[in-house]
Amino acid sequence: MTYTKPIFDLHCQQCPRLSAFLKDVKQQYPDYHALPVAPFGDEKAQLLIVGLAPGMHGANATGRPFTGDYAGLLLYQALYDFGFSNKPISKSLEDGLELKNARITNAVKCLPPQNKPIGSEVSLCNHYLAAEIKTLPNNSIILALGGLAHNAILKTYKLKLNSAKFGHNALHSLPDGHYLINSYHTSRYNVQTKRLNSEMFADVFKQIKTLLG
Repeated sequence: MTYTKPIFDLHCQQCPRLSAFLKDVKQQYPDYHALPVAPFGDEKAQLLIVGLAPGMHGANATGRPFTGDYAGLLLYQALYDFGFSNKPISKSLEDGLELKNARITNAVKCLPPQNKPIGSEVSLCNHYLAAEIKTLPNNSIILALGGLAHNAILKTYKLKLNSAKFGHNALHSLPDGHYLINSYHTSRYNVQTKRLNSEMFADVFKQIKTLLG
């Protein structure tokens, strides 16, 4: 899939800390993607899934969101179970996986040190997410994986953070007619501590399917 520059820029270097970090990572892991990670999925999707940022040995390595690390296991299984993909596992760019009526992106497109972007980096990258949201069809659904992604989405709408409280499976109406749904992030930590399990995540997708009719 080819995206225009307002939505994604493979050569973006507007965050000096992230650009320098990616150069160091590329030297340490020459075979890794180690560049901004493009959105993945259906260009005309009604479901946009927003994570926080690429993981070191996942999307940063493979070049596809939530691919190659633990965080993608629950996500891609759910996408398959609810008819949004043709395969339950995402391994690499060459695995033949296709998404149907769904697309996955990140609030911050580059791997941050310790998997933690700083506020200025979220803000600088926010125009890409805002531009991507503008491409969504009417009455689409945006799924935020985690509170930081939730806040980044509100930022694209210039909404106050207290205007829509984050909560697992919470549903919010957005000013343009889209819906925002929250889920705890599918990280290893959340799954292993049982903050999130497959049944809880399935409940989120059941609500999404209901809204999509």
